[in-house]
Amino acid sequence: MHAIFRTLSFAPHLWPYYVGIVIASVLVALTGVAVPFVIAAATELMVGVVNGDTVNLQQPLLLAGLLFVFDAANTVIRNVGGYYGDIMASKLKSQLSYQYYRHLLSLPQSYYDDELTGTIINRLNRAITEVTNFLNIFANNFLQMLLTTFISLGVILFYSVELAIMVAIIYPLFMWLTAITSRTWQGYQEKKNAQTDIASGRFAEVVTQMKVVKSYTQETLELRHFKRHYDSYISDTYKQSRYWHKMDIVRGGVLAVIFFGIFAFIFASTASGRFSVAEMVLLITLINALRLPIFSMSFIVDNFQRAKSGSKDFVAAMEIKAAIANEPGARTVDFSEASITYNRVHFGYNVKKPILKNISFTVNAGEKVALVGESGEGKTTITNLLMRLYDTTDGEITINNQSIKKLTLKSLRKHIATVFQEPALFSGTIRENIAYSHASATHEQVEESARAANAHDFISKLPNGYDTEIGERGMKLSGGQKQRIAIARAILKDAPILVLDEATSSLDSRSEHLVQEALDRLMHGRTTLIIAHRLSTIAEVDKIVTLKNGTVDEIGTPEELAQSDGLYQRLLELQSAGTTTRTKKALKRFEISS
Repeated sequence: MHAIFRTLSFAPHLWPYYVGIVIASVLVALTGVAVPFVIAAATELMVGVVNGDTVNLQQPLLLAGLLFVFDAANTVIRNVGGYYGDIMASKLKSQLSYQYYRHLLSLPQSYYDDELTGTIINRLNRAITEVTNFLNIFANNFLQMLLTTFISLGVILFYSVELAIMVAIIYPLFMWLTAITSRTWQGYQEKKNAQTDIASGRFAEVVTQMKVVKSYTQETLELRHFKRHYDSYISDTYKQSRYWHKMDIVRGGVLAVIFFGIFAFIFASTASGRFSVAEMVLLITLINALRLPIFSMSFIVDNFQRAKSGSKDFVAAMEIKAAIANEPGARTVDFSEASITYNRVHFGYNVKKPILKNISFTVNAGEKVALVGESGEGKTTITNLLMRLYDTTDGEITINNQSIKKLTLKSLRKHIATVFQEPALFSGTIRENIAYSHASATHEQVEESARAANAHDFISKLPNGYDTEIGERGMKLSGGQKQRIAIARAILKDAPILVLDEATSSLDSRSEHLVQEALDRLMHGRTTLIIAHRLSTIAEVDKIVTLKNGTVDEIGTPEELAQSDGLYQRLLELQSAGTTTRTKKALKRFEISS
């Protein structure tokens, strides 16, 4: 129950709806309980008629009118409460989704490294759907039943303490029998949740990598993986449902015995003269009305268990602390040029397995520096640390002699533009994708950036120009076109620092020329860190930093390192050796295209 209340705490402003639903439920309960009293009065009136009493016609008509009023009021109030319950559930779902999404956006990159995309999405859908469904049921049905039960018990207690005890004992007994099953049910549900999370996570991956799946004809394999997880889900559902309903039969049998005792007591008491016929009808009507909420408790508890299970995942995700956040006193700065220094930087995704050790080098303002090393040496990690997607384990990174941890995250990242090897585009228009770095940019600014990125010509030839929808991840564009849009986005940002995971090696010669020309314009005058994939690019930088075994091996200009008998000289020798298979493999280890 704590997890559900904790989930609700993320939407505190909905309290007027909670209050309104409670008031409506009280009124529904009162009008519902009033009906048996009217029926009892009518019974007493009719018994009098049978015994020869004279009855004014207005009396039965008045009782019939009261039944109509209570019934109509009950219907109207129940639907008004149901309306508020629906709105409350809708607003709650919206608010929880917003809070979850906002929280996810604040979490560090390391969280997404460890979680499948489908799992994150599935957790949101399951948790919020189950919680809001339960609250909707609670608001529209269960709360009214609960209030009706308490009021009815009060009336029964007025007539008979013994009868009230017999009725009251049903509820703790039922809840005790239900609690016995709860732990086992939860265990099955957690297994089912895990299976659906894995299946959904893989499903999301396959959808985004469908071209790979089809090119390797692995549709059957993926379908088999997916089916295996859902087969496990079904298997656990068999066990879970069999256990739950077996216990429900036990609960139903126990309740049947108790109700037998209750009705036997009422009939015997009436026969002995303790209750009148009207009182017997009243008590039977009240107690019979309690059968529905009691037997509905299985359904309510079932939904409660689902909500509880789902809300645990939601709360667990919401309570993950953002490992990377603004430090106390972090400042907002503004600068037009930047020098970057890595000072004895250490880092590892796993504390026991450091990737970077004692990394120290400086990139002066306006310099272009290439990072060179075998795959896995930490080239991308170095740029990620600059953007504080991760924090250093030890040492510090400074910009203009200020530790990046002393700057607000927004201020830091505002001054860094990125172009990744795989251009990251969103579904939407070309204009939206270019303006992603500067949402308030005018059309003229967007077009100017596109021209600088050699993208304007091909954009102008598209059916809707800059308003052309490009599809998810830019699937409707070629690799070179996507890269030029990504470059235009970085140009529009106009940041003094550029992180460039160069991406021309997989393009055709014309696209490569256009992209490289755009990159040259982008790099001009900016402090640039390049994860180089072409020796021609490395040869044109101001400085090269080579990495070996997670440490800096050499630092120098291309001319200096070409004579140093080090890694860069070896790459030049491999290139001059020709394009043999052995040479290509050697260059590939350094992520260099031959």
